[in-house]
Amino acid sequence: MNPSVIVFGGSGFIGQYLVNELILRGYSVTNADIKKALDYDHDYTFIQCDITDRKSVSEIITKGAFDIVYNLAGFANLDLAIHHPYQTINLNVLGNINILDACVEAKIKRFVFASSAYAMSNKGSFYGISKLSSEKIVEEYQKRYNLDFTILRYGSMYSELPFDNNYIYSLVKEAIQTGEIRHNGDGQEIREYIHASDAAKLSVDVIESDDYVNLHLVLTGNEKLRRIELFELIREIMNEDLKILLVDKAVPHHYKYTPYSFYPSVSRKLVANPHIDMGQGILECIRSVHRRKKD
Repeated sequence: MNPSVIVFGGSGFIGQYLVNELILRGYSVTNADIKKALDYDHDYTFIQCDITDRKSVSEIITKGAFDIVYNLAGFANLDLAIHHPYQTINLNVLGNINILDACVEAKIKRFVFASSAYAMSNKGSFYGISKLSSEKIVEEYQKRYNLDFTILRYGSMYSELPFDNNYIYSLVKEAIQTGEIRHNGDGQEIREYIHASDAAKLSVDVIESDDYVNLHLVLTGNEKLRRIELFELIREIMNEDLKILLVDKAVPHHYKYTPYSFYPSVSRKLVANPHIDMGQGILECIRSVHRRKKD
């Protein structure tokens, strides 16, 4: 019998794909989030929960008889986090501690924390700080309370779902609505994009093996792509005279070539194989935007 799993933040960008993947593999899944997702393909148990509510989090975990806890909840938009330090730390650090305490009390077998590539960088402002802080706290809980963990440092993800932290979807939407792509920077920034469904598959793989216990893992795409190449790819797929405007105003809190700025805990890198082709993924984004225009 597969373990019982609860996903905090299961209605979010990565969370929706993760919950679906867990259900497909036969897990008993509970989604704990502030709001219920509308785009799930399967039935699941939903519990409304704010992770800053310490009592509520404790009751949910201690009474739920769960084996594995994922924490994907929190402040996920880097650009917004820059302007909201209190909310970012409150959700991403203190909210995470609430979940950790309940995991210790309930003797959870494995805690999986959704971190970010920005935990490895001196970029990312309060968002990156919150992720690195939480990673260190998770490590300390393992040392003091023997709570096994897996930390997932997600890279640049995308899909056809309309979330404000889904950069490629927002880019495609802008291109369709305005006929242009406007970018702050020289377009030489490098990213390794991974489809959220591929990231979700890898996120479930890690709980099915003891090889990933108490490790930090980087989840990213297979190929490096410059932003200007991404823009040209979108233009070619759309088959339209799309204007690409590069504004010489780089965003200071985003890394340009690599997130590695200093030396936090060493992590392995996981890539999906097979994976969703980048062109196919962007095509799905374009279709999704057009479908939602008709609704």
